[in-house]
Amino acid sequence: MDSTAIDRFDTDRFEASRSRLASLAYRLLGSATDAEDAVQDAFLHWQAADRQLIKVPEAWLTKVVTNLCLDRLRSAQVRRERAAGAWLPEPLLDGDPMLGPADTFAQRESVSLAVLTLMERLSPLERAVYVLREAFSYPHAEIAEILDITESASQQHLHRARHRVTAARRRGGSEIDPASARRIIEEFLAAATSGRTERLVALLTDDATAVSDGAGLSAKLLQYDTPQRIAAIARAGFRPTDAKRRLAGGTPAMHYAVLNGAPAILAVVGGHVVGSVTFDLTAGKIATVRGIAAPARLTRLNEAWRQHEPDTPLIAQW
Repeated sequence: MDSTAIDRFDTDRFEASRSRLASLAYRLLGSATDAEDAVQDAFLHWQAADRQLIKVPEAWLTKVVTNLCLDRLRSAQVRRERAAGAWLPEPLLDGDPMLGPADTFAQRESVSLAVLTLMERLSPLERAVYVLREAFSYPHAEIAEILDITESASQQHLHRARHRVTAARRRGGSEIDPASARRIIEEFLAAATSGRTERLVALLTDDATAVSDGAGLSAKLLQYDTPQRIAAIARAGFRPTDAKRRLAGGTPAMHYAVLNGAPAILAVVGGHVVGSVTFDLTAGKIATVRGIAAPARLTRLNEAWRQHEPDTPLIAQW
């Protein structure tokens, strides 16, 4: 086999792992853009390596991607960005391969916006062990090899990570009936656009919370912690005005969608998603609302939406 054929063969071996590596990086970083960068950096490492000495490419690549992500999570710049209170996970449209694997409930939940947000409370090593074990079912012996730690340390990191995530996960934790979820979100949108505050409050749990990037304009996240405050901000946010249409670049259509396994409303102008609102549901009510409109957080979502055949919009012209 000549050098060109060998390079092509080795490139094909990397490409066979690309989707899995991207899913791993996304769970570790909470950002599709950063995940894609990490996978591309891993490809450069792969090209520079003596590949004849790599006995198990999948294991080697997993270790490289994991450690590239850990380096990023530990970097001073990233710590400053996330400590500044302006970070939210990047939402992905249902069916995006970066959300895989998704065979079990534990795997699906590990990529939910709720858990991605909670993982910010973990140390980088705890986060890596949690993802490798919960989402990819790696045994502790392999996790220890990937992270250059002992097997007992891997078990301890997992125990602490599970405890922190479970303790902070006040709501959710079960599968959502799709039809019921859609009905609740349709009721929320109808109440918000018509200004029915009492109905909005009734749809929220008593301890509901909301977080927003302020239509992509706020330097810090805006947070609300009572049903009354959330209802008021939802009523104000969903009330159509000419100023909001100018900010959106036109008259949006409001679509129902599923992002990271959660029901959502997308504001779409000319086939372009300009804002998303996702919901965590528990016991038939809304427990958490997340509003994301910063363009940088919607890049991959927009790429997927352009290839998506949407349902009839909930509101054709807002």
